[in-house]
Amino acid sequence: MSAPAPSPLAIVEAEPLPRQEEVLTHAALAFVAELHRRFTPRRDELLARRAERRAEIARTCALDFLPETAAIRADDSWKVAPAPAALNDRRVEITGPTDRKMTINALNSGAKVWLADFEDASAPTWENVVLGQLNLIDAYERRIDFTDLASGKSYALKSADELATVVMRPRGWHLEERHLQLDGHPAPGALVDFGLYFFHNARRLIELGRGPYFYLPKTESHLEARLWNDIFVFAQEYVGIPQGTVRATVLIETITAAYEMDEILYELRDHAAGLNAGRWDYLFSIVKNFRDGGAKFVLPDRNAVTMTAPFMRAYTELLVRTCHKRGAHAIGGMAAFIPSRRDAEVNKVAFEKVKADKDREAGDGFDGSWVAHPDLVPIAMASFDAVLGEKPNQKDRLREDVSVAAGDLIAIDSLDAKPTYDGLRNAVQVGIRYIEAWLRGLGAVAIFNLMEDAATAEISRSQIWQWINAGVVFENGELATPELARRVAAEELAAIRAELGEEAFAAGNWQQAHDLLLKVALDEDYEDFLTLSAYEQLSG
Repeated sequence: MSAPAPSPLAIVEAEPLPRQEEVLTHAALAFVAELHRRFTPRRDELLARRAERRAEIARTCALDFLPETAAIRADDSWKVAPAPAALNDRRVEITGPTDRKMTINALNSGAKVWLADFEDASAPTWENVVLGQLNLIDAYERRIDFTDLASGKSYALKSADELATVVMRPRGWHLEERHLQLDGHPAPGALVDFGLYFFHNARRLIELGRGPYFYLPKTESHLEARLWNDIFVFAQEYVGIPQGTVRATVLIETITAAYEMDEILYELRDHAAGLNAGRWDYLFSIVKNFRDGGAKFVLPDRNAVTMTAPFMRAYTELLVRTCHKRGAHAIGGMAAFIPSRRDAEVNKVAFEKVKADKDREAGDGFDGSWVAHPDLVPIAMASFDAVLGEKPNQKDRLREDVSVAAGDLIAIDSLDAKPTYDGLRNAVQVGIRYIEAWLRGLGAVAIFNLMEDAATAEISRSQIWQWINAGVVFENGELATPELARRVAAEELAAIRAELGEEAFAAGNWQQAHDLLLKVALDEDYEDFLTLSAYEQLSG
């Protein structure tokens, strides 16, 4: 008698979407279900390990390179697999969600790579999760177009040789997908996003001369990278493509991962494509892990922490040295500026800052960098062209001059800047405005001429939490307290109401966003990710 067929994933409480059957095929759901069965238990163990490590940091207020993996760091002989042709030149990468208009604009942008984002730049509504997958399939099949009903402008793909290479970013390990369940248990969002994309597109991408390439977010340890590597091995075997076809770039956007860069590349060495320096999530991770470490770990206003801060220099220079020693690409951070159609002076100043930032990264040895808007692609391209010339990268620049001690990465008190009252107000402003948009299904949001994503809201609410719990006194003499945060939040909510008018204000999620920001910023028990609470309130 044959064994019963494994139970499939159930679609739960999800409104049907146009053409969803092209994404949610029986075979694709069976693949995601198998990923869920095999790998979710290990995911759960690793999430528990995060909590244990955080408790140890709270006890010691210290981090160090791992003694048990010293041999991997000391061994100069190992390298990651050579980059495939489609990922050899990554000098400019554009990021953004996978809605239909963005898919076309990003592919056409002139950037070498598009980070097609199902993570921080996408609120995980069912529509965004499923139709984002469909948009990528349509793009690869060259059957995608878009007409903006407001402007009447139409968008279509350029020729294939002009399009950016897609590197897809699934959700982090901590998030579930409530609409896909197995025996009543939701599948991890990471496995849903990865599984649907890989199953539908791996062979298609190979035929196009590309491959299934991924950015891995929120990684906290080499053991989490090992889990991804095992998933890649299984997935490639499952669909019958050669091992090593998958390539992954890991975002070093947690403070714990910064101490395990060699080990992360080692675990993924047959599938590794590089590491990326993710600025806002990195700062969020520092606050989260050292939030009870006292005054020496208090960060100033987020905009005062530039990439030239000593502890940020230590992080980025160690990343470049580590990547190039192992033959991997080192990708720099985000230029988040959004050009203004109304203020040329704002643009001039911002473009100068972007140029300085990209000049620094190219000069430091990075092989490429991120931008959030097509208008920034030429600026970043010029910075890297000036250093690279005709070369696809500068992995031959080994940066052996760089030496970083464990304490250098957490030397927060090397900064002269202090938290300010205006910094508190900005954190409240940005937090409310971003969360409100997220609850409407928007993950990438233009706020005050910057493209913000979930990492922005995380650093905003974390700094409010930290400043209050550290007893910070601002330059105007006011003590950071829950009452002060509530007062500032009430003032900002009233200002937004006046700005929008009663009708538009009532049509939004403003009170809900205000309340959620205060919850995650003021609760005594710090919540690991605000998106966990926000997802419970996300409709769709």
